[in-house]
Amino acid sequence: MAYYDKKYCIVTYGCQMNIHESEKLGGILAEMGFTAVNDVKLADIVVFNTCCIRENAEKRAEGNIGALKKLKHAKSDMIIAVGGCMTQQKGYAEKLTDKFPFVDIVFGTHNLEDFKDFIVRRLEDKKHVISVSDGDNRIKEGTPKLRSSFPNGWVNVNYGCNNFCSYCIVPYVRGREKSRDMGAILSECQELVDAGYKEITLLGQNVNSYGKDLGNADFADLIEKVSAIEGDFRLRFMTNHPKDLSEKLIAAVAKSDKTCKSIHLPVQAGSNRILKLMNRHYTREDYLKEVELLRKYMPDIAISTDIMVGFPTETESDFEDTLDLVRQVKFAGAFTFVYSPRKGTPAATMDGQIPSEISKRRIIRLIDMQNAENRRQSKAYLNRTIEILCEGFDSRKGKYLGRDTYGRMAYFDGKTNLIGKFVKVKITKTGGISLMGEVADIGE
Repeated sequence: MAYYDKKYCIVTYGCQMNIHESEKLGGILAEMGFTAVNDVKLADIVVFNTCCIRENAEKRAEGNIGALKKLKHAKSDMIIAVGGCMTQQKGYAEKLTDKFPFVDIVFGTHNLEDFKDFIVRRLEDKKHVISVSDGDNRIKEGTPKLRSSFPNGWVNVNYGCNNFCSYCIVPYVRGREKSRDMGAILSECQELVDAGYKEITLLGQNVNSYGKDLGNADFADLIEKVSAIEGDFRLRFMTNHPKDLSEKLIAAVAKSDKTCKSIHLPVQAGSNRILKLMNRHYTREDYLKEVELLRKYMPDIAISTDIMVGFPTETESDFEDTLDLVRQVKFAGAFTFVYSPRKGTPAATMDGQIPSEISKRRIIRLIDMQNAENRRQSKAYLNRTIEILCEGFDSRKGKYLGRDTYGRMAYFDGKTNLIGKFVKVKITKTGGISLMGEVADIGE
């Protein structure tokens, strides 16, 4: 049965993995005949693809789900579905349906591919559907995708995580690491290039551990093979774990003329004592050696990171170690955040939880330091002409936008549609992490 008179709206929270999984949900719905809309008030099906990596993301999702109660009362035939990491937490599906009894479908991260069946069951049987599986080791290929991020195409290479960092909920809601067959990955990348996509981003919760469960390939091999695909495109990948960053991988990135010379390498903290409590499996010295090796192969590489402030028992000395590491590395960018306890993780029950006022003071100091470095690096772009892949149009600024190979964002004017084109932009003004410029030349 097709549903050509029905409309859907997907609300996505969290990381690039969730964005890509929403493309799969959209593909399933589109294949059934549903049409996408951006307003939940116009939708016959509203899908919340949730995140629980931090408490704020969970509260925001719950707030938006709760806001639909009146709309659901007015449109009794509307279906509300909730999936993603939030629902995969132990006992959460029951908690969700108790709190929001008007939710029709609850599903987890391991059975997204069965979403069509859930919709059909709800429409035909008129019963609520709760299906949160513990998952298995099989990867289901062939799920339709309605891609929404042109000119960037997301490609999963592995799922799950084996690291069990003491603060992180991901291994509990995403399961253990599972790598896709390399042939399937290469086929998907080829399809994207053939369709005109200009940037491919390889995704995984721990992308550079790809292949460890296969035994016959690793992530460096995959980078080499994707880079060998003919066509004019860029290659990126995220997110990496420092313990799995090998010299072989660094060399493969350096050798590839398609792989962007930027890497996101979360350090989380600069204190060895805190890193051990976090169960990160490396020291600050290990991390700094990796930075040195990256810059040996690629002197101009842009290194970005994640940094957490206020982890349990963090002292002022521990925090100063983090600031010292930031000074040494000179990151091209940093996602900084205050530690947020996640129920079910070891860190949530640790003694020595840091008062919020201390964490706030520390993160302000960290942000100020990183912002100064961002401004310094951006200023070096002034009066230079750089190649930007135009990714979109900012209606508020009235300008096109895109990134260079190092991930630096630039805004510029354009008289014709530039999205999906490589553009030469002369930088005329710099800010913190973004640049302003004028188009000097337009490529393909």
